[in-house]
Amino acid sequence: MSFGLNSLLKKFFPKSLFYRALIIVAAPVVILQITISIVFFDSIWIKANKGMTRSLVSEVKTLFDAYRSEEEDDVRFLTNLYKKNFDFVINIKTDEKIPETRSDRRFSPMDRSLRREMKPVFGSNYWFDTVTYIDLVDLRIQSGNEIIQVFFPKSKIAPSSVRVFVLWITFPSFFLILIAILFLRNQTRPIVKLSKAAERFGRGERVDDLRPSGASEIRKATIEFDKMMKRINKHLNQRSEMLSGISHDLRTPLTRLKLQLAMTDKKDTAKKMASDVDEMEKMLNDYLQYAKSQSEEDYVEININEMVSDILKNYNSSKYELNENNIITVQGRKNLIRRSVSNIIENGFSYGNKIFVELKKSVGNAVITIEDNGPGIPKKEYENVFKPFYRIDKSRSLNKSGVGLGLSIAQDIVKSHGGNISLSDSKHNGLAVKISIPF
Repeated sequence: MSFGLNSLLKKFFPKSLFYRALIIVAAPVVILQITISIVFFDSIWIKANKGMTRSLVSEVKTLFDAYRSEEEDDVRFLTNLYKKNFDFVINIKTDEKIPETRSDRRFSPMDRSLRREMKPVFGSNYWFDTVTYIDLVDLRIQSGNEIIQVFFPKSKIAPSSVRVFVLWITFPSFFLILIAILFLRNQTRPIVKLSKAAERFGRGERVDDLRPSGASEIRKATIEFDKMMKRINKHLNQRSEMLSGISHDLRTPLTRLKLQLAMTDKKDTAKKMASDVDEMEKMLNDYLQYAKSQSEEDYVEININEMVSDILKNYNSSKYELNENNIITVQGRKNLIRRSVSNIIENGFSYGNKIFVELKKSVGNAVITIEDNGPGIPKKEYENVFKPFYRIDKSRSLNKSGVGLGLSIAQDIVKSHGGNISLSDSKHNGLAVKISIPF
């Protein structure tokens, strides 16, 4: 039961910290104001309004009874007293009837209270209007062929303090909530900055503008995140430096081996050994490219359409089809994304006679789909081919060069940009590679 209620609340409540904190602050204020308003209207305003209306009806009933007594002196005397002491304006109209159109408002507290007190006393022989005049109520009572028309101030049946009370209860609430919004925005801004910095760092961007601010807990979290980020960057730099040293140390003996093989008399053996040396050198270069894919290249705006078209210029136009419907731009490391797409396109040309490239937009992502008409890859191998140095013993790896780092490098680059790369069967009987990169 509680799990279902929690799921329902999570569905309708806001997700951001700012709006959740605002609800925590504003909800008690609003509930308190509503409670006070209900108590006030129920115990004070309604009762006061009821008493004032009942007193007014009694006064009107006294005037009506005096008029029906047919003692003209008493009627005139009471009429003058009402005009003088109660601010009543009384008119006696002969040969008239009360209007048939209803002018009272059904949902007005004033009209409802007046109607509730008038009906038991006068039945249906009355009519009143609280709309036509701003400060007056027009009340008419049928007495035979005559109508007693009474004009009296609205203040006699509606306490004037209600508007003041509403103003005092409304404006301070809005003022307090406004102050809460300003303070909450200042308190949540450092959390938002920290989350954005973490997102940027997760994509491989450099984060140089992270400064501790806000509450002490948020400052501590920011400081610890900055320390962690520096340790990771230091580790990556050390790895790159180590690989650079390995590259320098291995290239020298490989060069000497090439020279010695070139000078040997056994040409057949030298040719085979030279092929092994070349493969070792290629493996070393590919591994260095894979390890350095998280380089310090800055993020720039990349036009995916221009980049893919520029890559395809190096191939025969009859061997590829490019389908593009929109101009697509993303933020990223241009050389790395270019290398990732180039690896996939080169694999497509290596294993098929023709490739099919499609560029489109999805919800928040740029999607690059590259298909070929080659032999494809078994579905059970989809996850394995992304492992470094993994090569399939059949199908696409048959008699092909490479050390099994192309897809690994491509996946590493795409994921460092917050994207995703997936494989599927192509409708051209080959392999389809789908690259998604967020805008």
